[in-house]
Amino acid sequence: MWFKSKTRNRRLNGGTVLDVKLRSDQARATRSRALALGLGVTFATVFCFYLLWRAGEWGLNAMIYDNRAFAIAQVEVHTDGVIAQDQIRRWARVKAGENLMALDLGRIKRDLELVSLIQSVTVERVLPKTLVIRVTEREAVAQVNVPRMKVGGGLEVATMHFDKDAYVMLPLDPRLRSTPIGQARGNLPSISGVNPMLLQPGRPIDSAQVRAAVELLAKYQDSAMCTLIDLKSVDVTVPALLVATTEQGSVITFGEQNLDQQLLRWHEIYEQGMRHGKVIASLDLAVSNNVPARWLEASLVPPPAPKAPKNTRNRRNNV
Repeated sequence: MWFKSKTRNRRLNGGTVLDVKLRSDQARATRSRALALGLGVTFATVFCFYLLWRAGEWGLNAMIYDNRAFAIAQVEVHTDGVIAQDQIRRWARVKAGENLMALDLGRIKRDLELVSLIQSVTVERVLPKTLVIRVTEREAVAQVNVPRMKVGGGLEVATMHFDKDAYVMLPLDPRLRSTPIGQARGNLPSISGVNPMLLQPGRPIDSAQVRAAVELLAKYQDSAMCTLIDLKSVDVTVPALLVATTEQGSVITFGEQNLDQQLLRWHEIYEQGMRHGKVIASLDLAVSNNVPARWLEASLVPPPAPKAPKNTRNRRNNV
């Protein structure tokens, strides 16, 4: 009895092993079919999306980007300054006949704003055939003369300009102006004592003292003194001081702070001297109390030349 029982158990164990192997093979086959089906569906989906993308791209090219109905016929340029509109078109690198919809407006904006004379640009499409470019130019309020090496050897003096925010600008070639130089502003006041290494066109100068000098000249243009006296130059050699010289030879020293208040004091002292028949020889406005001043008899000083009305830049559109 004991041997028979042992034999029966061996048969039962063998059947269980075969049944487990069968179920394992079936599960493996099921997983393989599911994986193949999944890969097939994924490939078909990706292929369909690819076909749709290519069809859409072909449709966009056929209907928009290669469509002659959107070929540029006119590039309108509007600027508030003096740069000739043809030059702005050349800087924008846009030609008639290009597809208006295919243009990279961001590229045009970046290229134009890399020009140091230009402050900001907006670019827009006007369907079906017009590109509109609007330019805001920087307006120079001062200049600086710096020595530089000539191509053939030796030194020459180069001129750069500052706008009211102390951005450094290269002067505009007279041939690129929309108005003759004779109709433009006269010579700008100069700033001396500037480190040439700090002059990088298209960037504000990294000098608090030079920025203060530029601010002084910008505020002077809006002050009452602008109609009475011509500022010729501002020297920034002495730290924390702005030493201005007028066309009449007066030397006016300013501090870097509270420039509006110092300009008002200059005007008051100037008017007081004129009432007594005197003109300022030197004046130190950097001192808060008991302002040091030196006077000359007005009769000994040539009268200032009559000043033309303040010439603000005409805000206009070049079309």
